[in-house]
Amino acid sequence: MQATLTRLLGAATLVGTLATTSLIAGCGNDDAAETRSIKVGTMSGPESEVMEVAVQIAKDRYDLDVEIIEFTDYVSPNAALADGSLDANAFQHEPYLQSMIDDRDYDLTVAGRTFVYPIGAYSEKHDSIEELPEGAIIALPNDPTNGGRAMILMHNAGLIELDDHENLEATPVNVVENPHDFQFREIEAAQLPRVLQDVDLAFINNTFAQPAGLSLDDALIKEGPESPYVNLIAVRAGDEEREEIQQLVSAYQSDEVAAKAKELFDGGAVPGWE
Repeated sequence: MQATLTRLLGAATLVGTLATTSLIAGCGNDDAAETRSIKVGTMSGPESEVMEVAVQIAKDRYDLDVEIIEFTDYVSPNAALADGSLDANAFQHEPYLQSMIDDRDYDLTVAGRTFVYPIGAYSEKHDSIEELPEGAIIALPNDPTNGGRAMILMHNAGLIELDDHENLEATPVNVVENPHDFQFREIEAAQLPRVLQDVDLAFINNTFAQPAGLSLDDALIKEGPESPYVNLIAVRAGDEEREEIQQLVSAYQSDEVAAKAKELFDGGAVPGWE
């Protein structure tokens, strides 16, 4: 895990002049003053583009320098936050954060809310869920909470029946009725767009659906704005009241950031702080 994290951090994209960890020399003397700066982890792609707007606002309003570190998986950002490599991350909803805390004993907490990025079920073979054949192959995210989101959506759509439809970490083993003999394939979330042509239906987070050219409007099943899976700005416990963190949250929860998300996600990102 540490080797993977080191490679990810080493390959992270720096956000031009908006991100810096250097020391700025004092004008007119030999003293040096440390720049007010923090590091925040995001998913590579449009979520980072949204964060760039918050970075600019943080600089303009608070003279706070924010460095964006990009990731391509859902595990490393919390590991980096827990070990101090990051000051915050913004990529996950609360059920996933809680599962990581429970599984790995991370001392992390919530500093603020960002967006609901609805998960949707997409197909290149069928135009409606009614067209799904007997024995259809359905691809699911392999992380516990996003897989659970997909299972609950299928339950709510009447495709299957779960033993507990409120179980946020439901998996195929929790299916008690599968009248159409659907076959489930659990796959890493980032890889789901790539397998879409090989399956009958794939549940894909908007984080990965939008860059793959998939619109939430095309999803055969999708979450609504009432979804409890609002994404968060997470920090180490005790840092939630830190001035720089509060300024980052304020910069993120702005009209400018909401407008950028609307542009990039075409309605697939719902502000969670309003």
